[in-house]
Amino acid sequence: MAKNLLIVESPAKARTIKKYLGPDFEVKASVGHVMDLPQKRLGVDIEAGFQPEYQVIKGKEKVVRELKKAAAAAGRVYLAPDPDREGEAIAWHIAQQLGRPLKDYHRVLFHELTKDAITRAVAHPQRLDQQRYDSQQARRVLDRLVGYQISPLLWKKVRGGLSAGRVQSVALRLIVERERAIQAFVPREYWSLTAELEADAPPPFAARLVEFKDKKFEPDNQADTLAAQSAVTGQDFLVSEVKQRQVKRRTAPPFITSTLQQEAHRKLGFSPKRTMALAQGLYEGKETGEGAVGLITYMRTDSTRLAATAVEEVRGLIAERWGQDYLPARPYAYKARAQAQEAHEAIRPTSALRTPESLAAYLNKDELNLYRLIWNRFVACQMTPAVYDRTQADITAGPGLFRANGQVMVFPGFTAVYEEGRDNANGEGAGEGLLPPLAAGQRLKLLQLTPKQHFTQPPPRFTEASLIKELEEKGIGRPSTYAAILSTLQDREYITRLKRQLRPTEMGQVVNDLLVESFPAIMEVGFTAGLEQALDQVEEGRRDWRRLLAEFYGPFAQALKAAQSNMRQVKGQGLATEIACPACGRPMVIRLGKNGEFLACSGYPECRTTFDFSRDEKGQIVPAAPAPDPGVVCDQCGAPMAVKKGRYGPFLACTAYPQCKNIRPLSDNGEPAPKAAAEPLGEKCPQCGGDLVIKPTRAGGRFISCANYPKCRYSRGLPVGVACPQCGGEVVEKRSRRGKVFYGCDNFPKCDYASWHKPLPQACAQCGHAFLVEKRTKQGATVVCPSCGAKAGRQEE
Repeated sequence: MAKNLLIVESPAKARTIKKYLGPDFEVKASVGHVMDLPQKRLGVDIEAGFQPEYQVIKGKEKVVRELKKAAAAAGRVYLAPDPDREGEAIAWHIAQQLGRPLKDYHRVLFHELTKDAITRAVAHPQRLDQQRYDSQQARRVLDRLVGYQISPLLWKKVRGGLSAGRVQSVALRLIVERERAIQAFVPREYWSLTAELEADAPPPFAARLVEFKDKKFEPDNQADTLAAQSAVTGQDFLVSEVKQRQVKRRTAPPFITSTLQQEAHRKLGFSPKRTMALAQGLYEGKETGEGAVGLITYMRTDSTRLAATAVEEVRGLIAERWGQDYLPARPYAYKARAQAQEAHEAIRPTSALRTPESLAAYLNKDELNLYRLIWNRFVACQMTPAVYDRTQADITAGPGLFRANGQVMVFPGFTAVYEEGRDNANGEGAGEGLLPPLAAGQRLKLLQLTPKQHFTQPPPRFTEASLIKELEEKGIGRPSTYAAILSTLQDREYITRLKRQLRPTEMGQVVNDLLVESFPAIMEVGFTAGLEQALDQVEEGRRDWRRLLAEFYGPFAQALKAAQSNMRQVKGQGLATEIACPACGRPMVIRLGKNGEFLACSGYPECRTTFDFSRDEKGQIVPAAPAPDPGVVCDQCGAPMAVKKGRYGPFLACTAYPQCKNIRPLSDNGEPAPKAAAEPLGEKCPQCGGDLVIKPTRAGGRFISCANYPKCRYSRGLPVGVACPQCGGEVVEKRSRRGKVFYGCDNFPKCDYASWHKPLPQACAQCGHAFLVEKRTKQGATVVCPSCGAKAGRQEE
């Protein structure tokens, strides 16, 4: 009898599922998408109703062949990619490649990878969901129309390698506008007057002047504050009223994708990308004492729904571990937002009985920390509220009314397990301490009166957590896309991270301004949120995806045509400033070079004055002090040399450039460093017959070059003494575009072997693998086998 075939996305997931399905099933992995739009062209036939031109992704031909072969020999075919829009698209594309009628496929949705969930899902398969697929397809085409038609415009107008995105660019706009709000912010001065008081019993406490002469006390200068201080000095401080009430603070709902990313960033310092990678691994399964088992439910969800069986299990755990006082009379159910997909669950442990402590031996540090966060939040979401006694005391002193607030926890409730993090320090209860017993008419002892100057603060810069919160609240993008959006903005160097704060770069602000000017609709937050709602309506069957695209593309095409001629030209011209060139008096412009932004004279090439700059807190340009004359002449043409800044730091360059291109390195103390002598290799150049030598690079690496350079430009990487494991060629040292060392095959592009770890010409004593690799960390260099993982030793730095 032919086996059944079940296809999932990842090999790790396949291993976990295979364990539970047994010998009647063959489980294969597609390793993500197998089809997509072409990379080097639009791939959308606009005239034919926005028909996408899908093709097998380069490098996935072997995977598709193996899936076809397995499907040809199989009985039933179960398609089990992830239970979301992206997963539905993968399932449809696999079905199209395998060639069976669509009605013959069984769609399986795994929300958790446990034995019961897997067997139940396989026993009750569904049909492929056309509406969900159409929604994903509409999103993919929308993003392609925007990205592939605006990005080339940026290449032409600004610089090559830039990109625009339907959601990415709106997220950038939020960051830029927040930065400009900070720069435009004018601090407002205000003052406070605080009394340090003592009652009959400890502790001493603080009270703040809130009313003076029957008016709200909000002084904006020192004189008014000192006048109030003088008026209450020497007066009796009497308690006029004490209000006490008991308040309850309820727990947060279980995690959804966005809140997990926010909390993991606040508490663990994880980027959204890191959080999702770790969560993916916990979902797909880890080897434990039970074997391979999925530890959390599906991590791409916007639903706070919880399965009744999971709630019942965790309630039993709460009663057993913390007692009945921590268990509410009825389970809590949480209301999801309007667009949430209620077929999904919240992110929770697949079993509350798998405590973090029980898994400590099976998970690495980051995996365990994230699992503990998810476990704690899930347990806490079914626990009773925390209870506080809150006290407010009003205290008179002559014409002044002071107020003190205190809060005491009566019952910890859910806080015994978990408290939600905050993006700033001004959270609930901030500044409230413990008050002594107080009663109306009680006289208090004044210890000190303290006037203090304050200034209002600008809005805070976004962190990754607060930006995700903002995107979600405004309905921009979907939780599953946030990690990719933030990664793209940083990869394109549109934003930088200073500690945890996100700041736009000069390039990011330039691109944002050009897009806002030329494509105001696409860059509008409300418009982008409306498109997300429209895509939801496609999934719900209430809107046709082609009509949605047509409604979008008409105005977009007009804006694109206008932008071709109207968008400001930055490339080759720069951004005008009000700074005069110190050499010729003409205006300086900001130019966007490959190593960053710099100021250059608009009179180029007649005037070649350039210098770096920074910006102050208000965003104003602050030209950098010119580099001192190093007093060095070019050893090739005799012209003076000047200090220049490159991608690897400062260096000396001949001022006769471009006629003379001589450069020299600088030492750590800023002095001209002697050129390292070329080391003879003992081989002849295959192009001109000259001697080959080993030369240093500006970044500190080495390479092989012809001694007759620049007449002969032959060069190649320096071999490390290891044969390529893929083709038998030489593995050589190389440098990435960002200057990072890696090791790759010298037969590139015919062979694409590459490794960040240095191969060593030493066979593994455990498995016989031909070479070991050197992995460098802060603790030192560890030598391991890339095949079996056996460690061959550690070399301390």
